[in-house]
Amino acid sequence: MVRPAADTPVQQSLTRAQRLDRLPFTRAHRKLLGGSGVGWALDAMDVGLISFVIAALGQEWGLTDGEKSWILSVGFAGMAIGASVGGLLADRIGRRQVFALTLLVYGLATGASALATGVGALIVLRFLVGLGLGAELPVASTLVSEYAPKRIRGRVVVILEAFWAVGWIAAALIGYFVVPGENGWRWAFVIGMVPAVYAIYVRLRLPESVRFLERKGRVAEAEAAVRVYEDAAGQAPVPSPAVAPETAAPHWRELWAARFRRRTAALWVVWFGVNFAYYGAFSWLPSLLVDQGFSLVRSFEYTLIITLAQLPGYALAAWLIERWGRRSTLASFLAASALAAVLFGQATTVPAIIAAGMALSAFNLGAWGALYAVSPEIYPTALRGTGSGSAAAFGRLASIAAPLTVPLLLAAGGSGLAFATFGVAFVVAMIGSLFLPELRGAALEEE
Repeated sequence: MVRPAADTPVQQSLTRAQRLDRLPFTRAHRKLLGGSGVGWALDAMDVGLISFVIAALGQEWGLTDGEKSWILSVGFAGMAIGASVGGLLADRIGRRQVFALTLLVYGLATGASALATGVGALIVLRFLVGLGLGAELPVASTLVSEYAPKRIRGRVVVILEAFWAVGWIAAALIGYFVVPGENGWRWAFVIGMVPAVYAIYVRLRLPESVRFLERKGRVAEAEAAVRVYEDAAGQAPVPSPAVAPETAAPHWRELWAARFRRRTAALWVVWFGVNFAYYGAFSWLPSLLVDQGFSLVRSFEYTLIITLAQLPGYALAAWLIERWGRRSTLASFLAASALAAVLFGQATTVPAIIAAGMALSAFNLGAWGALYAVSPEIYPTALRGTGSGSAAAFGRLASIAAPLTVPLLLAAGGSGLAFATFGVAFVVAMIGSLFLPELRGAALEEE
Protein backbone atom coordinates (compact mmCIF):
# COMPACT_ATOMS: atom_id res chain seq x y z
CA MET A 1 0.00 0.00 0.00
CA VAL A 2 1.30 3.46 -0.87
CA ARG A 3 1.76 5.59 2.24
CA PRO A 4 2.90 9.18 2.85
CA ALA A 5 6.33 9.81 4.32
CA ALA A 6 6.25 9.72 8.10
CA ASP A 7 7.84 13.15 8.47
CA THR A 8 6.24 14.87 5.47
CA PRO A 9 2.58 15.94 5.42
CA VAL A 10 0.86 15.00 2.17
CA GLN A 11 -0.03 18.61 1.30
CA GLN A 12 3.41 20.05 1.98
CA SER A 13 4.97 21.43 -1.20
CA LEU A 14 8.35 19.94 -2.10
CA THR A 15 10.42 20.35 -5.22
CA ARG A 16 10.90 17.20 -7.25
CA ALA A 17 14.55 17.19 -6.25
CA GLN A 18 13.51 17.27 -2.57
CA ARG A 19 11.06 14.45 -3.20
CA LEU A 20 13.92 12.35 -4.60
CA ASP A 21 16.21 13.26 -1.70
CA ARG A 22 13.69 12.09 0.94
CA LEU A 23 13.44 8.57 -0.53
CA PRO A 24 15.24 5.46 0.69
CA PHE A 25 17.43 3.50 -1.71
CA THR A 26 15.01 1.35 -3.75
CA ARG A 27 14.92 -1.15 -6.59
CA ALA A 28 14.55 1.80 -8.99
CA HIS A 29 17.86 3.19 -7.73
CA ARG A 30 19.45 -0.24 -8.07
CA LYS A 31 18.24 -0.46 -11.67
CA LEU A 32 19.73 2.95 -12.50
CA LEU A 33 22.97 2.17 -10.69
CA GLY A 34 23.30 -1.25 -12.32
CA GLY A 35 22.40 0.01 -15.78
CA SER A 36 24.83 2.92 -15.58
CA GLY A 37 27.43 0.73 -13.91
CA VAL A 38 27.44 -1.80 -16.74
CA GLY A 39 28.15 1.05 -19.17
CA TRP A 40 30.92 2.23 -16.85
CA ALA A 41 32.42 -1.27 -16.68
CA LEU A 42 32.38 -1.56 -20.47
CA ASP A 43 34.21 1.77 -20.65
CA ALA A 44 36.86 0.49 -18.24
CA MET A 45 37.17 -2.75 -20.17
CA ASP A 46 38.00 -0.83 -23.32
CA VAL A 47 40.55 1.40 -21.56
CA GLY A 48 42.13 -1.66 -19.98
CA LEU A 49 42.18 -3.73 -23.15
CA ILE A 50 44.44 -1.35 -25.01
CA SER A 51 47.20 -1.74 -22.41
CA PHE A 52 47.23 -5.53 -23.00
CA VAL A 53 46.89 -5.16 -26.76
CA ILE A 54 49.83 -2.73 -26.85
CA ALA A 55 52.02 -5.26 -25.04
CA ALA A 56 51.09 -7.94 -27.59
CA LEU A 57 51.44 -5.64 -30.61
CA GLY A 58 54.83 -4.53 -29.33
CA GLN A 59 56.01 -8.07 -30.01
CA GLU A 60 53.90 -8.87 -33.10
CA TRP A 61 54.42 -5.58 -34.96
CA GLY A 62 57.78 -4.73 -33.42
CA LEU A 63 56.51 -1.40 -32.11
CA THR A 64 58.90 1.12 -30.65
CA ASP A 65 58.13 2.75 -27.29
CA GLY A 66 57.32 5.94 -29.19
CA GLU A 67 54.71 4.18 -31.34
CA LYS A 68 53.18 2.57 -28.28
CA SER A 69 53.01 5.98 -26.62
CA TRP A 70 51.21 7.55 -29.56
CA ILE A 71 48.63 4.76 -29.75
CA LEU A 72 47.88 5.23 -26.06
CA SER A 73 47.97 9.02 -26.07
CA VAL A 74 45.76 9.57 -29.10
CA GLY A 75 42.96 7.73 -27.32
CA PHE A 76 43.32 10.10 -24.39
CA ALA A 77 43.29 13.06 -26.80
CA GLY A 78 39.92 11.82 -28.00
CA MET A 79 38.80 11.43 -24.39
CA ALA A 80 39.73 15.05 -23.64
CA ILE A 81 37.57 16.33 -26.48
CA GLY A 82 34.82 13.83 -25.71
CA ALA A 83 34.66 14.79 -22.03
CA SER A 84 34.32 18.48 -22.81
CA VAL A 85 31.79 18.11 -25.62
CA GLY A 86 29.89 15.35 -23.81
CA GLY A 87 29.42 17.50 -20.72
CA LEU A 88 28.14 20.43 -22.77
CA LEU A 89 25.75 18.19 -24.71
CA ALA A 90 24.50 16.58 -21.48
CA ASP A 91 23.36 20.01 -20.26
CA ARG A 92 21.66 20.68 -23.60
CA ILE A 93 20.13 17.47 -24.96
CA GLY A 94 20.07 15.28 -21.87
CA ARG A 95 22.18 12.91 -19.80
CA ARG A 96 20.61 9.69 -21.10
CA GLN A 97 20.86 10.67 -24.76
CA VAL A 98 24.57 11.44 -24.52
CA PHE A 99 25.24 8.32 -22.44
CA ALA A 100 23.70 6.08 -25.13
CA LEU A 101 25.41 7.91 -27.99
CA THR A 102 28.86 7.61 -26.44
CA LEU A 103 28.45 3.87 -25.88
CA LEU A 104 27.52 3.47 -29.53
CA VAL A 105 30.47 5.52 -30.80
CA TYR A 106 33.23 3.82 -28.86
CA GLY A 107 31.73 0.35 -29.21
CA LEU A 108 31.68 0.55 -33.01
CA ALA A 109 35.15 2.13 -33.17
CA THR A 110 36.57 -0.58 -30.92
CA GLY A 111 35.12 -3.29 -33.13
CA ALA A 112 36.57 -1.62 -36.20
CA SER A 113 39.98 -1.61 -34.51
CA ALA A 114 40.07 -5.39 -34.95
CA LEU A 115 40.54 -4.78 -38.69
CA ALA A 116 43.53 -2.45 -38.30
CA THR A 117 46.53 -3.46 -40.37
CA GLY A 118 49.00 -0.81 -39.26
CA VAL A 119 49.82 1.83 -36.68
CA GLY A 120 48.21 4.68 -38.64
CA ALA A 121 44.79 3.02 -38.89
CA LEU A 122 44.88 2.01 -35.23
CA ILE A 123 45.73 5.55 -34.16
CA VAL A 124 42.73 6.98 -36.05
CA LEU A 125 40.36 4.40 -34.59
CA ARG A 126 41.71 4.86 -31.05
CA PHE A 127 40.99 8.57 -31.35
CA LEU A 128 37.34 7.81 -32.22
CA VAL A 129 37.17 5.34 -29.33
CA GLY A 130 38.46 8.07 -27.04
CA LEU A 131 35.74 10.50 -28.12
CA GLY A 132 33.07 8.11 -26.87
CA LEU A 133 34.92 7.01 -23.75
CA GLY A 134 35.67 10.54 -22.61
CA ALA A 135 32.10 11.73 -22.94
CA GLU A 136 30.51 8.76 -21.19
CA LEU A 137 32.08 8.88 -17.72
CA PRO A 138 31.14 12.38 -16.47
CA VAL A 139 27.66 12.02 -17.98
CA ALA A 140 26.96 8.72 -16.21
CA SER A 141 28.15 10.02 -12.83
CA THR A 142 26.04 13.16 -13.24
CA LEU A 143 22.90 11.14 -14.00
CA VAL A 144 23.36 8.82 -11.02
CA SER A 145 24.26 11.71 -8.70
CA GLU A 146 21.05 13.54 -9.57
CA TYR A 147 18.85 10.57 -8.62
CA ALA A 148 20.67 9.36 -5.50
CA PRO A 149 19.24 10.39 -2.09
CA LYS A 150 21.44 13.12 -0.65
CA ARG A 151 22.40 11.25 2.54
CA ILE A 152 24.04 8.44 0.53
CA ARG A 153 24.79 10.23 -2.75
CA GLY A 154 28.56 10.02 -2.35
CA ARG A 155 28.48 6.33 -1.56
CA VAL A 156 26.23 5.56 -4.52
CA VAL A 157 28.55 7.36 -6.95
CA VAL A 158 31.60 5.56 -5.51
CA ILE A 159 29.78 2.26 -6.03
CA LEU A 160 29.12 3.35 -9.63
CA GLU A 161 32.84 4.04 -10.01
CA ALA A 162 33.57 0.59 -8.57
CA PHE A 163 32.18 -0.87 -11.79
CA TRP A 164 35.43 0.42 -13.28
CA ALA A 165 37.21 -2.36 -11.40
CA VAL A 166 34.81 -4.90 -12.87
CA GLY A 167 35.65 -3.66 -16.35
CA TRP A 168 39.40 -3.66 -15.71
CA ILE A 169 39.21 -7.18 -14.31
CA ALA A 170 37.31 -8.23 -17.44
CA ALA A 171 40.04 -6.60 -19.54
CA ALA A 172 42.72 -8.42 -17.55
CA LEU A 173 40.93 -11.75 -18.04
CA ILE A 174 40.61 -11.10 -21.77
CA GLY A 175 44.26 -10.08 -21.80
CA TYR A 176 45.28 -13.27 -20.02
CA PHE A 177 43.10 -15.78 -21.90
CA VAL A 178 42.49 -14.18 -25.31
CA VAL A 179 45.22 -11.72 -26.29
CA PRO A 180 48.23 -14.14 -26.23
CA GLY A 181 46.55 -16.43 -28.80
CA GLU A 182 46.78 -16.17 -32.57
CA ASN A 183 45.14 -12.88 -33.61
CA GLY A 184 44.11 -12.65 -29.97
CA TRP A 185 44.30 -8.87 -29.90
CA ARG A 186 41.83 -8.71 -32.81
CA TRP A 187 39.36 -10.92 -30.98
CA ALA A 188 39.78 -8.73 -27.89
CA PHE A 189 38.66 -5.72 -29.93
CA VAL A 190 35.69 -7.70 -31.28
CA ILE A 191 34.62 -8.38 -27.70
CA GLY A 192 34.95 -4.63 -27.14
CA MET A 193 31.97 -4.05 -29.48
CA VAL A 194 29.56 -4.99 -26.69
CA PRO A 195 28.94 -1.32 -25.69
CA ALA A 196 27.39 -0.63 -29.11
CA VAL A 197 24.70 -3.21 -28.37
CA TYR A 198 24.27 -2.05 -24.78
CA ALA A 199 23.57 1.50 -26.00
CA ILE A 200 20.13 0.32 -27.14
CA TYR A 201 19.26 -0.76 -23.59
CA VAL A 202 20.47 2.54 -22.16
CA ARG A 203 18.38 4.55 -24.60
CA LEU A 204 15.21 2.57 -23.93
CA ARG A 205 15.39 1.67 -20.24
CA LEU A 206 17.32 4.24 -18.20
CA PRO A 207 15.55 7.43 -17.06
CA GLU A 208 16.42 10.98 -18.00
CA SER A 209 17.51 13.40 -15.27
CA VAL A 210 14.54 14.98 -13.48
CA ARG A 211 16.42 18.22 -13.00
CA PHE A 212 17.30 18.36 -16.70
CA LEU A 213 13.69 17.70 -17.72
CA GLU A 214 12.43 20.50 -15.46
CA ARG A 215 14.91 23.00 -16.84
CA LYS A 216 13.78 22.13 -20.36
CA GLY A 217 10.12 22.66 -19.45
CA ARG A 218 9.27 18.95 -19.75
CA VAL A 219 7.40 18.96 -16.46
CA ALA A 220 5.09 16.01 -17.15
CA GLU A 221 8.07 13.77 -17.93
CA ALA A 222 9.88 14.97 -14.81
CA GLU A 223 6.84 14.24 -12.65
CA ALA A 224 6.44 10.77 -14.15
CA ALA A 225 10.11 9.99 -13.49
CA VAL A 226 9.87 11.05 -9.84
CA ARG A 227 6.74 8.97 -9.31
CA VAL A 228 8.50 5.84 -10.53
CA TYR A 229 10.95 6.24 -7.65
CA GLU A 230 8.24 7.19 -5.15
CA ASP A 231 6.20 4.14 -6.13
CA ALA A 232 9.25 1.93 -5.67
CA ALA A 233 9.64 3.33 -2.13
CA GLY A 234 5.90 3.08 -1.32
CA GLN A 235 5.71 6.87 -0.87
CA ALA A 236 2.75 9.01 -1.90
CA PRO A 237 3.55 11.96 -4.18
CA VAL A 238 3.24 15.51 -2.86
CA PRO A 239 2.62 18.74 -4.79
CA SER A 240 5.65 20.35 -6.42
CA PRO A 241 5.87 24.04 -7.29
CA ALA A 242 6.13 25.13 -10.89
CA VAL A 243 9.66 25.44 -12.23
CA ALA A 244 10.47 28.04 -14.84
CA PRO A 245 12.35 26.50 -17.77
CA GLU A 246 15.77 27.88 -18.56
CA THR A 247 15.88 30.77 -20.99
CA ALA A 248 19.37 30.16 -22.31
CA ALA A 249 21.96 27.44 -21.97
CA PRO A 250 24.83 28.42 -19.65
CA HIS A 251 28.26 29.07 -21.12
CA TRP A 252 31.28 27.15 -19.86
CA ARG A 253 32.88 30.50 -18.90
CA GLU A 254 30.49 30.58 -15.94
CA LEU A 255 32.69 27.91 -14.35
CA TRP A 256 35.22 30.70 -13.78
CA ALA A 257 32.78 33.23 -12.35
CA ALA A 258 33.65 34.45 -8.84
CA ARG A 259 31.22 31.99 -7.24
CA PHE A 260 32.82 28.90 -8.81
CA ARG A 261 36.40 29.96 -9.52
CA ARG A 262 38.06 28.37 -6.50
CA ARG A 263 36.25 25.05 -6.73
CA THR A 264 36.82 24.83 -10.50
CA ALA A 265 40.55 25.49 -10.15
CA ALA A 266 40.88 22.95 -7.32
CA LEU A 267 38.89 20.32 -9.19
CA TRP A 268 40.94 20.75 -12.36
CA VAL A 269 44.19 20.35 -10.39
CA VAL A 270 42.94 17.11 -8.84
CA TRP A 271 41.77 15.73 -12.16
CA PHE A 272 45.08 16.59 -13.80
CA GLY A 273 47.23 14.97 -11.11
CA VAL A 274 45.14 11.80 -10.82
CA ASN A 275 44.99 11.32 -14.59
CA PHE A 276 48.73 11.76 -15.04
CA ALA A 277 49.62 9.27 -12.33
CA TYR A 278 46.94 6.69 -13.09
CA TYR A 279 47.32 6.48 -16.85
CA GLY A 280 51.08 6.84 -16.71
CA ALA A 281 51.29 3.84 -14.41
CA PHE A 282 48.49 1.52 -15.47
CA SER A 283 48.44 1.98 -19.24
CA TRP A 284 52.12 0.96 -19.28
CA LEU A 285 52.02 -1.67 -16.53
CA PRO A 286 51.88 -4.86 -18.67
CA SER A 287 54.57 -3.51 -21.01
CA LEU A 288 56.79 -2.49 -18.10
CA LEU A 289 56.58 -5.98 -16.63
CA VAL A 290 57.45 -7.50 -20.01
CA ASP A 291 60.45 -5.14 -20.27
CA GLN A 292 61.60 -6.37 -16.84
CA GLY A 293 61.93 -9.86 -18.26
CA PHE A 294 58.58 -11.44 -17.45
CA SER A 295 56.81 -13.35 -20.21
CA LEU A 296 53.71 -11.85 -21.81
CA VAL A 297 51.42 -14.31 -20.03
CA ARG A 298 53.18 -13.84 -16.67
CA SER A 299 53.02 -10.04 -16.90
CA PHE A 300 49.29 -10.27 -17.67
CA GLU A 301 48.85 -12.59 -14.66
CA TYR A 302 50.53 -10.11 -12.32
CA THR A 303 48.50 -7.25 -13.77
CA LEU A 304 45.29 -9.21 -13.13
CA ILE A 305 46.27 -9.79 -9.49
CA ILE A 306 47.08 -6.10 -9.05
CA THR A 307 43.79 -5.13 -10.70
CA LEU A 308 41.75 -7.24 -8.26
CA ALA A 309 42.88 -4.92 -5.46
CA GLN A 310 40.72 -2.18 -6.94
CA LEU A 311 37.60 -3.76 -5.44
CA PRO A 312 38.55 -3.39 -1.74
CA GLY A 313 39.82 0.11 -2.53
CA TYR A 314 36.42 1.13 -3.82
CA ALA A 315 34.66 -0.59 -0.92
CA LEU A 316 36.72 1.31 1.64
CA ALA A 317 36.17 4.62 -0.15
CA ALA A 318 32.40 4.00 -0.35
CA TRP A 319 32.30 3.35 3.40
CA LEU A 320 34.45 6.34 4.37
CA ILE A 321 32.98 8.96 2.06
CA GLU A 322 29.79 9.31 4.14
CA ARG A 323 31.72 9.13 7.43
CA TRP A 324 34.88 11.17 6.86
CA GLY A 325 33.39 13.25 4.08
CA ARG A 326 34.42 13.74 0.48
CA ARG A 327 37.46 15.95 1.01
CA SER A 328 39.08 13.90 3.78
CA THR A 329 38.54 10.60 1.95
CA LEU A 330 39.88 11.94 -1.33
CA ALA A 331 42.95 13.56 0.25
CA SER A 332 43.78 10.47 2.33
CA PHE A 333 43.55 8.10 -0.60
CA LEU A 334 45.70 10.37 -2.76
CA ALA A 335 48.38 10.54 -0.06
CA ALA A 336 48.37 6.73 0.24
CA SER A 337 48.57 6.47 -3.57
CA ALA A 338 51.67 8.66 -3.59
CA LEU A 339 53.42 6.42 -1.08
CA ALA A 340 52.42 3.25 -2.94
CA ALA A 341 53.70 4.68 -6.24
CA VAL A 342 57.14 5.35 -4.76
CA LEU A 343 57.29 1.87 -3.24
CA PHE A 344 56.31 0.26 -6.55
CA GLY A 345 59.08 2.10 -8.33
CA GLN A 346 61.60 0.67 -5.87
CA ALA A 347 60.25 -2.91 -5.89
CA THR A 348 62.54 -5.53 -7.39
CA THR A 349 61.11 -8.88 -6.26
CA VAL A 350 57.82 -10.42 -7.38
CA PRO A 351 56.21 -10.24 -3.90
CA ALA A 352 57.23 -6.58 -3.54
CA ILE A 353 55.96 -5.71 -7.03
CA ILE A 354 52.61 -7.36 -6.39
CA ALA A 355 52.20 -5.90 -2.87
CA ALA A 356 53.08 -2.35 -3.89
CA GLY A 357 51.04 -2.69 -7.09
CA MET A 358 47.98 -3.85 -5.15
CA ALA A 359 48.31 -0.93 -2.71
CA LEU A 360 48.64 1.51 -5.61
CA SER A 361 45.64 -0.06 -7.34
CA ALA A 362 43.44 0.01 -4.23
CA PHE A 363 44.16 3.56 -3.08
CA ASN A 364 44.34 5.08 -6.56
CA LEU A 365 40.97 3.68 -7.61
CA GLY A 366 39.41 4.55 -4.25
CA ALA A 367 40.53 8.12 -4.92
CA TRP A 368 38.91 7.97 -8.35
CA GLY A 369 35.64 6.93 -6.70
CA ALA A 370 35.73 9.88 -4.32
CA LEU A 371 36.64 12.25 -7.17
CA TYR A 372 33.68 11.17 -9.27
CA ALA A 373 31.42 11.65 -6.25
CA VAL A 374 32.70 15.20 -5.71
CA SER A 375 32.77 16.43 -9.31
CA PRO A 376 29.07 16.67 -10.22
CA GLU A 377 27.83 17.87 -6.85
CA ILE A 378 29.86 21.08 -6.61
CA TYR A 379 27.93 22.75 -9.47
CA PRO A 380 24.26 23.66 -9.92
CA THR A 381 22.03 21.71 -12.30
CA ALA A 382 22.55 23.93 -15.35
CA LEU A 383 26.34 23.62 -15.08
CA ARG A 384 26.64 20.12 -13.64
CA GLY A 385 27.40 18.25 -16.85
CA THR A 386 29.54 21.08 -18.20
CA GLY A 387 31.52 21.37 -14.95
CA SER A 388 32.16 17.65 -14.61
CA GLY A 389 32.99 17.27 -18.29
CA SER A 390 35.35 20.27 -18.34
CA ALA A 391 37.29 18.98 -15.34
CA ALA A 392 37.53 15.55 -16.94
CA ALA A 393 38.65 17.12 -20.22
CA PHE A 394 41.41 19.07 -18.48
CA GLY A 395 42.49 15.90 -16.71
CA ARG A 396 42.67 14.09 -20.03
CA LEU A 397 45.43 16.48 -21.08
CA ALA A 398 47.50 14.80 -18.39
CA SER A 399 46.49 11.37 -19.64
CA ILE A 400 47.72 12.38 -23.10
CA ALA A 401 51.05 13.56 -21.72
CA ALA A 402 51.63 10.65 -19.33
CA PRO A 403 52.12 7.81 -21.86
CA LEU A 404 54.42 10.05 -23.90
CA THR A 405 56.41 10.97 -20.79
CA VAL A 406 56.94 7.42 -19.51
CA PRO A 407 59.60 6.40 -22.07
CA LEU A 408 61.54 9.60 -21.30
CA LEU A 409 61.38 8.96 -17.56
CA LEU A 410 62.41 5.32 -17.99
CA ALA A 411 65.39 6.35 -20.11
CA ALA A 412 66.44 9.01 -17.59
CA GLY A 413 66.07 7.05 -14.37
CA GLY A 414 64.19 3.79 -14.83
CA SER A 415 61.02 2.74 -13.04
CA GLY A 416 62.14 4.46 -9.84
CA LEU A 417 62.09 7.91 -11.45
CA ALA A 418 58.86 7.21 -13.36
CA PHE A 419 56.90 6.14 -10.30
CA ALA A 420 58.41 8.85 -8.11
CA THR A 421 57.06 11.31 -10.66
CA PHE A 422 53.64 9.69 -10.39
CA GLY A 423 53.93 10.06 -6.61
CA VAL A 424 54.54 13.79 -7.02
CA ALA A 425 51.45 14.02 -9.25
CA PHE A 426 49.39 12.36 -6.53
CA VAL A 427 50.68 14.85 -3.95
CA VAL A 428 49.75 17.79 -6.20
CA ALA A 429 46.26 16.31 -6.59
CA MET A 430 46.02 15.85 -2.81
CA ILE A 431 46.84 19.53 -2.23
CA GLY A 432 44.19 20.53 -4.75
CA SER A 433 41.57 18.36 -3.02
CA LEU A 434 41.97 20.33 0.22
CA PHE A 435 40.44 23.37 -1.52
CA LEU A 436 37.25 21.60 -2.61
CA PRO A 437 33.98 22.28 -0.75
CA GLU A 438 32.71 19.60 1.62
CA LEU A 439 29.12 18.68 0.64
CA ARG A 440 28.47 15.50 2.59
CA GLY A 441 24.73 15.21 3.22
CA ALA A 442 23.92 18.45 1.37
CA ALA A 443 21.27 18.70 -1.34
CA LEU A 444 22.48 19.32 -4.88
CA GLU A 445 22.37 22.98 -5.91
CA GLU A 446 19.64 23.94 -8.37
CA GLU A 447 20.65 27.51 -9.23
